Amino acid sequence: MSNRKGLRYEDRALKHLQSRGLRLLQHNYSCRCGEIDLIMQDGESICFIEVKFRQSMTYGGAANSIPLTKRRKIIKTALFYIAGHRQLARFPLRFDAFLIQRQPDGSDRIDWIRNAFYAE
Repeated sequence: MSNRKGLRYEDRALKHLQSRGLRLLQHNYSCRCGEIDLIMQDGESICFIEVKFRQSMTYGGAANSIPLTKRRKIIKTALFYIAGHRQLARFPLRFDAFLIQRQPDGSDRIDWIRNAFYAE
Protein backbone atom coordinates (compact mmCIF):
# COMPACT_ATOMS: atom_id res chain seq x y z
CA MET A 1 0.00 0.00 0.00
CA SER A 2 1.37 3.40 -0.88
CA ASN A 3 2.22 5.80 1.91
CA ARG A 4 -0.39 8.24 0.60
CA LYS A 5 -3.13 5.58 0.64
CA GLY A 6 -2.00 4.48 4.10
CA LEU A 7 -2.31 8.04 5.41
CA ARG A 8 -5.83 8.26 3.96
CA TYR A 9 -6.91 5.20 5.94
CA GLU A 10 -5.12 6.42 9.06
CA ASP A 11 -6.98 9.75 8.77
CA ARG A 12 -10.23 7.83 8.40
CA ALA A 13 -9.43 5.82 11.53
CA LEU A 14 -8.48 9.00 13.38
CA LYS A 15 -11.82 10.68 12.60
CA HIS A 16 -13.72 7.54 13.60
CA LEU A 17 -11.89 7.26 16.92
CA GLN A 18 -12.16 10.97 17.69
CA SER A 19 -15.92 10.75 17.11
CA ARG A 20 -15.92 8.13 19.88
CA GLY A 21 -14.15 10.41 22.33
CA LEU A 22 -10.50 9.49 21.93
CA ARG A 23 -7.97 12.33 21.95
CA LEU A 24 -5.02 12.34 19.55
CA LEU A 25 -1.58 12.50 21.16
CA GLN A 26 0.57 11.65 18.13
CA HIS A 27 0.02 10.66 14.50
CA ASN A 28 2.69 8.52 12.79
CA TYR A 29 5.16 8.38 15.65
CA SER A 30 8.47 6.86 14.66
CA CYS A 31 11.74 6.23 16.42
CA ARG A 32 14.65 3.83 16.09
CA CYS A 33 12.45 1.01 17.47
CA GLY A 34 9.68 1.32 14.91
CA GLU A 35 6.52 3.23 14.00
CA ILE A 36 3.02 3.57 15.47
CA ASP A 37 0.14 4.86 13.36
CA LEU A 38 -1.90 6.56 16.09
CA ILE A 39 -1.29 7.28 19.74
CA MET A 40 -4.48 8.38 21.47
CA GLN A 41 -5.92 8.77 24.93
CA ASP A 42 -9.16 6.98 25.77
CA GLY A 43 -10.19 8.07 29.24
CA GLU A 44 -7.43 6.85 31.53
CA SER A 45 -5.74 4.65 28.89
CA ILE A 46 -3.00 5.51 26.43
CA CYS A 47 -3.80 3.64 23.21
CA PHE A 48 -1.27 2.60 20.60
CA ILE A 49 -3.27 1.89 17.48
CA GLU A 50 -2.20 -0.03 14.39
CA VAL A 51 -4.32 0.79 11.34
CA LYS A 52 -4.59 -1.87 8.66
CA PHE A 53 -6.46 -1.82 5.35
CA ARG A 54 -6.89 -4.87 3.17
CA GLN A 55 -8.41 -4.97 -0.27
CA SER A 56 -9.17 -8.69 -0.14
CA MET A 57 -9.47 -11.62 2.23
CA THR A 58 -6.40 -13.28 0.73
CA TYR A 59 -4.12 -14.49 3.52
CA GLY A 60 -6.82 -13.84 6.13
CA GLY A 61 -7.48 -10.17 5.40
CA ALA A 62 -6.88 -7.29 7.78
CA ALA A 63 -7.39 -9.34 10.93
CA ASN A 64 -4.29 -11.45 10.20
CA SER A 65 -2.06 -8.60 9.11
CA ILE A 66 -0.38 -7.87 12.46
CA PRO A 67 2.02 -10.77 13.04
CA LEU A 68 3.87 -11.39 16.29
CA THR A 69 7.04 -9.65 15.07
CA LYS A 70 5.03 -6.51 14.25
CA ARG A 71 3.25 -6.61 17.63
CA ARG A 72 6.59 -6.87 19.44
CA LYS A 73 7.93 -3.92 17.48
CA ILE A 74 4.84 -1.83 18.33
CA ILE A 75 5.21 -2.67 22.04
CA LYS A 76 8.89 -1.73 22.03
CA THR A 77 8.11 1.53 20.22
CA ALA A 78 5.31 2.30 22.69
CA LEU A 79 7.66 1.82 25.64
CA PHE A 80 10.19 4.11 23.97
CA TYR A 81 7.43 6.73 23.51
CA ILE A 82 6.38 6.47 27.16
CA ALA A 83 10.01 6.82 28.28
CA GLY A 84 10.11 10.16 26.46
CA HIS A 85 6.73 11.28 27.83
CA ARG A 86 7.08 10.53 31.55
CA GLN A 87 3.81 12.32 32.39
CA LEU A 88 1.99 9.46 30.61
CA ALA A 89 3.75 6.67 32.53
CA ARG A 90 1.01 6.59 35.20
CA PHE A 91 -1.67 5.63 32.67
CA PRO A 92 -2.41 2.05 31.62
CA LEU A 93 -1.28 1.18 28.09
CA ARG A 94 -3.57 -0.41 25.54
CA PHE A 95 -2.75 -1.87 22.13
CA ASP A 96 -5.60 -1.63 19.63
CA ALA A 97 -6.07 -2.62 16.01
CA PHE A 98 -8.22 -0.59 13.65
CA LEU A 99 -9.01 -2.80 10.68
CA ILE A 100 -10.58 -1.70 7.42
CA GLN A 101 -11.52 -4.61 5.21
CA ARG A 102 -12.84 -4.12 1.66
CA GLN A 103 -15.98 -6.20 1.15
CA PRO A 104 -17.02 -7.98 -2.06
CA ASP A 105 -19.72 -5.33 -2.66
CA GLY A 106 -17.08 -2.56 -2.56
CA SER A 107 -17.99 -1.24 0.89
CA ASP A 108 -15.52 -1.19 3.75
CA ARG A 109 -16.02 -3.06 7.00
CA ILE A 110 -14.50 -1.35 10.04
CA ASP A 111 -13.45 -3.27 13.13
CA TRP A 112 -11.90 -1.49 16.10
CA ILE A 113 -10.40 -4.12 18.35
CA ARG A 114 -9.52 -2.79 21.78
CA ASN A 115 -6.77 -4.74 23.52
CA ALA A 116 -5.93 -6.54 20.28
CA PHE A 117 -2.70 -7.68 21.93
CA TYR A 118 -0.86 -7.20 25.20
CA ALA A 119 2.64 -6.25 26.27
CA GLU A 120 4.30 -9.32 27.77
